[in-house]
Amino acid sequence: MFTAEQISEIKTILNKSKRIVVIPHKNPDGDAIGSTLALSELLKKIGHQAEVVSPNDYPKFLKFIPFAKNVFNADFNFAGAEIKIKKADVIFLLDFNTIDRIDELQEVVKQSSAKKILIDHHQQPGTFDFVYSDTSMPATCEMVYHFIQAMGWDEYLDADIATCLYVGLLTDTGSFRFPSVQPSTLETAAALMKKGAIPYKIQDELLDNASEAKLRILSKFLDNMQLFPEYKTALFTMTKDELLSNGFEKGDTDGFVNYGLNLKDYKFSVYMAEDTQKDFIKISFRSKDDFDVSELARTHFSGGGHINAAGGKSELSLKETVEKFVNLLPEYAEKLNNSHS
Repeated sequence: MFTAEQISEIKTILNKSKRIVVIPHKNPDGDAIGSTLALSELLKKIGHQAEVVSPNDYPKFLKFIPFAKNVFNADFNFAGAEIKIKKADVIFLLDFNTIDRIDELQEVVKQSSAKKILIDHHQQPGTFDFVYSDTSMPATCEMVYHFIQAMGWDEYLDADIATCLYVGLLTDTGSFRFPSVQPSTLETAAALMKKGAIPYKIQDELLDNASEAKLRILSKFLDNMQLFPEYKTALFTMTKDELLSNGFEKGDTDGFVNYGLNLKDYKFSVYMAEDTQKDFIKISFRSKDDFDVSELARTHFSGGGHINAAGGKSELSLKETVEKFVNLLPEYAEKLNNSHS
């Protein structure tokens, strides 16, 4: 959490109406959208002019979230986003560690004289005016909840804002399955329920909304599975053609990488896909126990993240990227076979 002195400084900054922009990372997920919308709407309730400005759009399956239509998409209107950021007195940066995670918006934010406040749970945070970084937290939404409590804003936390925060908790913890879940996470979930979040309805919205295209893509995804039992590793690949020919839409493969961890005794799951718009390979890494996928992603695939969940990319072809990855596995054999919870 911010120090008591920092909380006091932030309270002073926000003691009268300010123009505030809240920014998630590019390709925002449930935690990014949930945390930014929750904070933005709460700031409105206490008298600020607040708005979420996202680097690009977010998946269709998250459109049910309260206030979803209030997200300003910089990918559709960059000039408008630039104006909003330039006019801002305060900029909150949520669910990313370094400024390059917001793509083209980074230069606009760098040039802004606004106070910049980071709340994030990824490793190696950048330098901003105020930084609340805690890698032990499973979701930025939990951190935003703690921030709301520290600021004394609990009375403004209503059912819609609680729902936004609960979405982030649910998605970034794999429905509370991941090792990062702490007692405080479940306590936060309970507090959000008391404020009006309805878990089963949120879960239904997130999980029971699959399109025919998504299931066809899942079928192909599973068909492409490669197993490396000696390394307790599952690898999945998708080409651009396999995605687009099955009607792919943004967000359709979110969470697919977790299927590899359903295999008995497997500790490491990887998903590699050709980007549908640009010429590179997107990579998702997931692990169980103490196998650190963020180190592997950072060292070999220009990425990073958390111990059990990370992302990366490759400028090689899909075939070459797979070969590179498979050739790396012997280097991690001991860690994969000896990892423990």
